[in-house]
Amino acid sequence: MATTHDQDSERLPLNAFAEKAYLDYAMYVILDRALPHVGDGLKPVQRRIVYAMSELGLSAASKPKKAARTVGDVIGKFHPHGDSACYEAMVIMAQPFTYRYPLVDGQGNWGTADDPKSFAAMRYTESRLTGYAATLLAELGQGTVDWQPNFDGTLDEPATLPARLPNVLLNGGTGIAVGMATDIPPHNLREVAAATIHLLAHPEADLDALMTHMPAPDFPTGAEIITPAAELRRLYATGNGQIKVRATYQIEAGEVVIDALPFQTSGAKVLEQIAAQMAAKKLPMVSDLRDESDHENPTRLVIVPRSNRVDTEAMMAHLFATTGLEKNVRANINVIGLDGAPQVKNLRDLLTEWLSYRTATVRRRLEYRLDQVVDRLHILEGLLTAYLNIDEVIHIIRTEDEPRDVMMARFEITDVQADAILNLRLRHLMKLEEFKIRGEQDTLDAERKKLEAILGSEKKLKKLIADEITADAETYGDERRSRLVAREQARALSEADLLPSEAVTVVLSREGWIRAAKGHDVDPEGLNYRTGDAYLAHAAGRTNQALIVLDSTGRSYSLAAHKLPSARGQGEPLTGSLNPANGARFVGVAIGDETLTCVLASTAGNGFATTLADMASRQKAGKATLSPGKSAAALAPATTRADNAELCVVTSAGYLLCVALDDLPHLAKGKGNKLVALKAGETVVTVAALGVDETLIIYSGKRHKSLKPTEREAYRGPRASRGQQLPRGFTAVQSLAVDG
Repeated sequence: MATTHDQDSERLPLNAFAEKAYLDYAMYVILDRALPHVGDGLKPVQRRIVYAMSELGLSAASKPKKAARTVGDVIGKFHPHGDSACYEAMVIMAQPFTYRYPLVDGQGNWGTADDPKSFAAMRYTESRLTGYAATLLAELGQGTVDWQPNFDGTLDEPATLPARLPNVLLNGGTGIAVGMATDIPPHNLREVAAATIHLLAHPEADLDALMTHMPAPDFPTGAEIITPAAELRRLYATGNGQIKVRATYQIEAGEVVIDALPFQTSGAKVLEQIAAQMAAKKLPMVSDLRDESDHENPTRLVIVPRSNRVDTEAMMAHLFATTGLEKNVRANINVIGLDGAPQVKNLRDLLTEWLSYRTATVRRRLEYRLDQVVDRLHILEGLLTAYLNIDEVIHIIRTEDEPRDVMMARFEITDVQADAILNLRLRHLMKLEEFKIRGEQDTLDAERKKLEAILGSEKKLKKLIADEITADAETYGDERRSRLVAREQARALSEADLLPSEAVTVVLSREGWIRAAKGHDVDPEGLNYRTGDAYLAHAAGRTNQALIVLDSTGRSYSLAAHKLPSARGQGEPLTGSLNPANGARFVGVAIGDETLTCVLASTAGNGFATTLADMASRQKAGKATLSPGKSAAALAPATTRADNAELCVVTSAGYLLCVALDDLPHLAKGKGNKLVALKAGETVVTVAALGVDETLIIYSGKRHKSLKPTEREAYRGPRASRGQQLPRGFTAVQSLAVDG
């Protein structure tokens, strides 16, 4: 069969068609689905739901109807989309934990804060409008808005609703369009009203003046806003930013009770996060969790500390940093403006544009009412003419074929007045009373003058708008729920902070095997060692502290004390976890707080003071801390906690020199300064740091000698001096010890 082509059909290149189709879809999503309008703060589906419910008579004072009935009306008359999506939009407007001022009063299961999408099917739930929804609908039939045909042209629907308040800020909104999105946080009605009235009275007001009335968002779930004021100002100045929200808690009988969660945070998920940390043994300070939430207390999460010695603030700071108890709420104030175009607006521009919308709405309402009043006065004038000539009017109506034209010619009235007379029933016509007509005329004439005065005066119009906003704020406003608190950013506890602090003694053997024994009452030399191995050094500390290991080349390494093998065995070789250079041997260990003073020295007689923090290294190969020099080696580190300390240096010739620790340079790394004067071939054997009131124990062979503070006076001298020789029998020193 031959293929035929219609020569009259329109042809487009594929790229042009695709581009047009994409742009049409993008604009449809932006304008008709995703973004709210600055005037009423509603997306099309939300606007249609509210309008459809008002048409069904579902006011706050009415009896609620099945939600399915409402959804059916919405999708059948105004919104030809899926019923489930429409119902979900309706649910969101009914959830008090999602909307700051709900528009729908839902009865039945409309979801919970833990699971907002756990709502029942629409065939089970009922709904009606809330009282607050009246601020969007009260002026609808008063000539205030433009109307447009619905999707099939059979009905008209409002293009926007005549909002009496800046709903776009009060309830906020979220939406994802094509190439753009919106995230408008909710705000407090009284604060927004105050800022709006201030801008109305002072159009030149800057952002700072507005923020004195409206300092920050106000979330329906409460909690704390801890964002600095400068960041909040930046948010309102640009329309973009983040709000940091933190849960609030109270201490009751030693237990932490969380009573408010950040916006759109699930309490159940928070408890899961905390429980996961407990299961992983990363939260040893917590012993139990409970969820005591109920109808009276929508949020009541209980955290039970392990003991009353637990630092509650530190524990909560860790939970804020590692769970959903603290979160950043994104803000992107992207709305459809009065010009019909989407734009990210700052606070001042947004309120200015809404005031323009509100002013136009009020003016249209007043003009509509004025037209009604003038028309009624015109009719009343005709009715008064009929009353004054009642007998003749009745005669004309009974006898004339065209009474309308006859009355217009006889009494010089308009066709509108003549029609009004003819439309009255005869009995009503006969009952016309002059005083009632003139009374209504006086009332309407006074109203006409008032309306004309307001419309003719910008000042009076502004006062009317301000008074109406104030009245609505008094009716529907409430106190702020989200407290503004200046707090520092939460910091998660380190692994060391989370570990239990237990006493431990770390023992290092000559062959470089490491192990840790519980407690400080340990005889390290009496432990069992491998054949050919023996004791070299030990250090007493706690399991939540870092262990520093030093090798002969002066490189320092870090190990977690709680991860060391138990002293019940012979330990493990350090080379399994560290990567020292070839030929290097481990010479000593040190453990304690990061600020603990440590003296590093070499056999060449040089050294300096440092801290354990400066010696720490995350690398398996360690870091070059001490530079011992050629043909020299690093000695075991000497630590002290004493404020008034001295360093004792022993040489291979049996000389002892005690110098004040303050005379040593404090370095992070390097060679250091000369500690003691050495003769040719002489080296430094060992060093010890101790308080001036502590006792020095000298080990030489199987003998030992104690030098009390007073007995060390003879050996004290300036740095780089020679010192004094130890007594006979103690010149071959193997090691030094300190007795506190």
